[in-house]
Amino acid sequence: MKLQDLIVFENDDLVALNKPSGLLSIPDREGKEPSLKELLQHTCPDIFTIHRLDRETSGLIIFGKHAGAHKYFCQQFEARKTIKIYNGLVIGSVPEPSGSVDAPIAENMVKRGTMIIHRRGKPALTDFKVLHDFTLYSWTEFRIHTGRTHQIRIHAKEIGHPLAVDTLYGDGKPVYLSSFKSKFNLSKEHLEERPLLNRLALHAAQLKIQAPDGHWLELEAPLHKDLRATLQQLQKRK
Repeated sequence: MKLQDLIVFENDDLVALNKPSGLLSIPDREGKEPSLKELLQHTCPDIFTIHRLDRETSGLIIFGKHAGAHKYFCQQFEARKTIKIYNGLVIGSVPEPSGSVDAPIAENMVKRGTMIIHRRGKPALTDFKVLHDFTLYSWTEFRIHTGRTHQIRIHAKEIGHPLAVDTLYGDGKPVYLSSFKSKFNLSKEHLEERPLLNRLALHAAQLKIQAPDGHWLELEAPLHKDLRATLQQLQKRK
C-alpha cells in the first residue's frame, strides 16, 4: 500500500486521505499494528490528529500539518460546524425513504468496546436517506451531526437495519453473490465461494470544512474496490 495513493487532497494546513478498512487511524495502546498516522509521520513527522474513523470504516479522514491547523479544525468539529456524509449498505429494505435518529449513546458497561442507546449517554443525531433499495440490502446515506463512537452503526441498528458485515451490532455475515444471484454456480477453479464484501459496509464519503482563509473545502473519498464491486452486482440484479 502506497501512502501517496491514499491522499485525496493536501495543502499547507491539512492532508486528507481515503483510509482503507482494517487500518487503524491512529496507534492503539499496544502500538503493535501500523496506523495511518504512523505512515504519515514517515514523510511528515509533525502530524496532528483532528478526528478518527473506526478501524473497520473506510473513507475520508484528515490530519493537521501544524499546531495552528490542528487547533482550528478541532474547534470546528467540536462546534459541529463540519458537514460529514457517510455511505453504508444496511441489511433489508428500509420502509422510510429518509428520517432521523435522535438517541443518546453511552458506553456498554457489560460488553466493553461496544456502545448502547441509553438515557445516561451523550446526545447523538443522525440523518439517513435511502439512495438505492435492493430489497436484501439498502444503500444509504448518513449525515452525522454529532461524533459519538459507533454512532452510525448503533443508530442503524436502532431503526432495525444494521450495517452489513457489522460484527458488533449486526449479524456479521459477509455479503455473497449467491445470496441474491439466481442460478449461481462456482467456477471450476474455486472450491468455495469468496465473499463480495467481508468487512463493515461503511464509508466516510464527504467532508465539508472551512479553511483558515474562510473558504469552504468540499472533500470527497471514492469508494474502495470491494464496496464498488458489491454495489455493481446488486445494481445488475435489482
